[in-house]
Amino acid sequence: MSETEVVVVGGGHNGLICAAYLARSGVDTVLIEARPSVGGCASTVDDLGARFNICHCEHNLVRAMPIIEELDLANHGLKYVETEASSVCAFHDESEPWVIYSDIDKTLSGLAKSHPDQVDGYKRYLKDALPVARLALDLAATPPSSLNFASKALQKRGEGLSRLIRWSRSSAMELLGRYFSDWHLIMPTISVGPTVWGLSPETPGTGMAALGYATRHINRVGRPQGGSGSLTDSTRASFEVAGGKVRCGSRVENVIIEDGAIKGVRLAGGEIINTQIVVAACDPKRVFVEWVGEAPRKARKMVDKWRQLPVPEGYESKIDAVLNELPEPTWGDKIRATHNGLDPLGQTTIISPSPQDLIQAHEVRPLGKVATKPTMLIDIPSVPDPTLKTASEGHILSLEVLFTPYSTPGGWESSNEPRRWLDIWSSLMGSEGIEKIEKWRVMTPENYENEFSMHKGHTPSFGTSPLSTFFGRDKELTRYKTSIDGLYLSGAATYPGAGIVGISGKNAADVVRQAIRGRGRHRNSK
Repeated sequence: MSETEVVVVGGGHNGLICAAYLARSGVDTVLIEARPSVGGCASTVDDLGARFNICHCEHNLVRAMPIIEELDLANHGLKYVETEASSVCAFHDESEPWVIYSDIDKTLSGLAKSHPDQVDGYKRYLKDALPVARLALDLAATPPSSLNFASKALQKRGEGLSRLIRWSRSSAMELLGRYFSDWHLIMPTISVGPTVWGLSPETPGTGMAALGYATRHINRVGRPQGGSGSLTDSTRASFEVAGGKVRCGSRVENVIIEDGAIKGVRLAGGEIINTQIVVAACDPKRVFVEWVGEAPRKARKMVDKWRQLPVPEGYESKIDAVLNELPEPTWGDKIRATHNGLDPLGQTTIISPSPQDLIQAHEVRPLGKVATKPTMLIDIPSVPDPTLKTASEGHILSLEVLFTPYSTPGGWESSNEPRRWLDIWSSLMGSEGIEKIEKWRVMTPENYENEFSMHKGHTPSFGTSPLSTFFGRDKELTRYKTSIDGLYLSGAATYPGAGIVGISGKNAADVVRQAIRGRGRHRNSK
């Protein structure tokens, strides 16, 4: 039996960030991770003689937060590679591609050549969206409370606030349709917004996804050198240098609750760690259904709510491959000619379906089927970051595919779908892509469940409007503190949106530190 001030459960990027902030402020902290290594879905792993990111490797929003500087991650090995462009936007219908740069003038210059009739709309969009995006990023980095959020908005003289509220209630498709008459300007940000969240772009409350282009102009996209896992590796180093302890290969069986408050955690095998504070940086439903047992009286309503919620199914898959030669995209020559020799493989390519094809994707998904023309993210991360090349100087391919349901007829093991996705990719590479693949593997929702303990392959996500964060609705998600004394939440389920952000880890640490200070004052007043 051991004892510590705080136990953080879950070694993904949010759990690590939370633990690092706590340890660096002098709090005795132990981080528990069930897998053999930390990082979760932000990991970079060894397989097929190569290094692959578990999920997409682009980092944008985390670089807009103060986390990297405050945790001194650069001095613990984190270095970012920046691509020349942010994304190439290409399409299944083989229409003219276009390019998003961090630089607004470069983006507009390219659009003037590829989609001249959409330039004025893009300018109007930026005029409206940039103030909202700047305010949203400032609010994200603000300790969560309605008072703090209101104060931050007042500091900006209310610029963007009324529009942020309106957009939060709207749908992404409705908003983008006000600026663009061509769906080729609408669908790329739908592809990395509502589609990644598993939602239809017509869903009210998805409007903040319309900020997708604006945020890329405010903050430049980067990739951790050596793979996405360099972020979590450097965060672990920051945590351990501050005295934090990591326990990998340790699975939590349940939390120990006495008199309505946390008293410890019990690990599989029976070991108990005594603590009065647990931060669960993992799936909240698993916490309340599997760990809590009989809930204290004041927490029963909250726990019952979580126990009754259905378990969503995962819907994303990823193919990793080793290439013996770089392919040539069908849009390669157009990109080079229109964008002064830009390497068409040097950044992520978003392959968007038409709005009608996306409707079909949503229709067949409940049937366990994948759309004929699915949303895809294509990346060859070893082009901008040569450290990811294989020992034989081969390149690596990352191909993410949406929607790929957890429950598919006949199961994933016998499914021909992954090979079909490679065939689609190969056709986009002039039908020569398959010949350039030496070996490949696929991560399906089934794999994410088996290897990352994601129930039905689903990534927990914050499923309500960002306004819920502003007003503190669902307090255990928006304010990180549950109705069980000493039990806090962090992780992807406690932040609106998706991807590598990390702010919920920082925010949860702030809430825990306030609670610790409050306990100290309470003890001293006795």
